[in-house]
Amino acid sequence: SGAGKGTVINELLAREPRLAFSVSTTTRPIRGGEVDGREYDFVDDATFDRLVAEDAFVEWAPVHLHRYGTRRSRLAEMERAGKVPVLDIDVQGGLNVLKQFGDELVAVFLFPPSWAELERRLRSRGTESEEAIATRLRNARHEVGLADHYAYWVVNDEVEAAVGRLSAIVAAEACRARGRAPLG
Repeated sequence: SGAGKGTVINELLAREPRLAFSVSTTTRPIRGGEVDGREYDFVDDATFDRLVAEDAFVEWAPVHLHRYGTRRSRLAEMERAGKVPVLDIDVQGGLNVLKQFGDELVAVFLFPPSWAELERRLRSRGTESEEAIATRLRNARHEVGLADHYAYWVVNDEVEAAVGRLSAIVAAEACRARGRAPLG
């Protein structure tokens, strides 16, 4: 949270047409300027509970007082369309997806350039209470300790540079063998 995932992902998607954004489902209230189905699928707690019971999520987790999840149906739609899904998920969700998909997944941990910049970014949003900001900052310190589980680390010190590093990762991963025969 506050590392700039949304901004960096939007820029990456503009450069890489084979990628598509996987819209997560959340119980978080919609914020000004957001559109249901674009940033998130916004649902109430009862609907989220039903989706969990139906095993509709590849992963889900409580994050910052709300729940977020990645629906299997969203990923299947992208696969049918020949797209590579890009998930904007927290560390808990990332670890859950890594357990399920392992080496099939390209896991990137996006860092803010400093703790001070992280706090500045969270405050500049103007969308959260002091309590929510304190929770996010506290959680971020724990989350950074889990970065070793991710294959790539990218510092979002400047958006253009961070997107360039992510584009390089996408290019490298497209060339990765992953058990394929070179001529087959």
